[in-house]
Amino acid sequence: MTRSIIPDLKTREVWFLTGSQDLYGEETLRQVAEQSQEVARGLEAADAIPVSVVWKPVLKDSDSIRRAALDANADDAVIGVIVWMHTFSPAKMWIAGLDALRKPLLHLHTQANVALPWADIDFDFMNLNQAAHGDREFGYIAARLNAPRKVVVGHVSNPAVVAQVADWTRAAAGVAASRSLKLARFGDNMRYVAVTEGDKTEAELRFGVQVNTWGVNELADAVHASSEQDVDALVAEYEELYDVVPELRKGGDRHESLRYGAKIELGLRSFLEEGGFSAFTTSFEDLGSLRQLPGLAVQRLMADGYGFGAEGDWKTAVLVRIAAVMGAGLPGGASLMEDYTYHLEPGEEKILGAHMLEVSPSLTTARPSLEIHPLGIGGKEDPVRLVFDADAGPAVVVAMSDMRDRFRLVANVVENVPLDEPMPKLPVGRAVWKPAPDFATSAAAWITAGAAHHTVMTTQVGVEVFRDFSEMTRTELLVIDESTTLAGFQREVRWNAAYWRLAQGI
Repeated sequence: MTRSIIPDLKTREVWFLTGSQDLYGEETLRQVAEQSQEVARGLEAADAIPVSVVWKPVLKDSDSIRRAALDANADDAVIGVIVWMHTFSPAKMWIAGLDALRKPLLHLHTQANVALPWADIDFDFMNLNQAAHGDREFGYIAARLNAPRKVVVGHVSNPAVVAQVADWTRAAAGVAASRSLKLARFGDNMRYVAVTEGDKTEAELRFGVQVNTWGVNELADAVHASSEQDVDALVAEYEELYDVVPELRKGGDRHESLRYGAKIELGLRSFLEEGGFSAFTTSFEDLGSLRQLPGLAVQRLMADGYGFGAEGDWKTAVLVRIAAVMGAGLPGGASLMEDYTYHLEPGEEKILGAHMLEVSPSLTTARPSLEIHPLGIGGKEDPVRLVFDADAGPAVVVAMSDMRDRFRLVANVVENVPLDEPMPKLPVGRAVWKPAPDFATSAAAWITAGAAHHTVMTTQVGVEVFRDFSEMTRTELLVIDESTTLAGFQREVRWNAAYWRLAQGI
């Protein structure tokens, strides 16, 4: 069976911190604690929020605020903090804490009650429920310190508020995953390709990901060390999960090719597990003594939550891993994708995305077919692979480019659609989509931004999660969606060039 490395996000915590001060007396502070616990319980009980929301005692002075920030930093289970100024918490008390905080921050601007108790309101009520200006005081100091944060406004009983908090928690989980991500590159980038290059040192500084290279024959040694008993068990699993074509079944003319595909999966999985890697790359130009380009193995490992990039594209491998974690527990999946070719019938323009072999079956709910076909590049034996169509429905494709002085994320909101006709001569995992706002604007904006041809496609999370991720990591994000115009997008690209260079400092 599959061995998922996608974490259970309920094991991750977001701390709920409430600001107040000693001015109001014990009775008011008791009510502050009770009401803030109620708000935290509301978030914890929300099905849409995948993490554990942990209430912490009310913070009333600089020392306790700073200590809470340091404790959050030191706890690996904590992926972020939510703050709420229930009463008026003088914001100078928060300077040391915000300066020390290294975890993502969400400022929840809310209050305990939904409606004003018009007939009963008095100044005791006013003193207790001061978030309307307490949160504005906090907002000033957060802006003064240029603290990366998300501001969510509204009562926690509102599903729209919960949805925004949920998106933020998923982005925070993605940041935590990137901070602990080790990526193994087997061989180097495809020769002469520009966009798969990038600054691995800056990536570790910005995202926390460790990117290093191993000779492909180290992988081949692990592949060729696989036991026949383990191969038998894995082949039996394939036959249970997929429609295996007769030539690959036991007794079929190509059964040995399937067994070798199983060896690749066993060797690759063991190499990654032993090294603590959660993402990897391969290249068809650098296969050493491997007899096949890894296809089936890569597809299954992506479905288990590993990040992958083809042709040595480690930046896309990072995105695939992060997207898989951010989408934990949701229907759909995350996969390497590549814009390959177009359907240009006026008014019905579509993009056909695929890759040589490596598209994750997490994009489909149908039962894939396990087949073997020639591969015209790489100079190796015919590889085995899963063949399927991605499910119809909303998706996002995201690319990462190294722009010399920064990384740039470009996200396009798309809609996967059914194939117009079967494609029996294209035996790979594939998706067909219509990009927002329309094909011409999308493609022109994508090219204007210098976005990569490799992407992660996620059918689990929307573009707002990537907005939150980019804010948390201080990474440029350009979004192409229903509201995009080419003229406006071009202006944004120019403005961003100035902003991000200034934001990096001298």
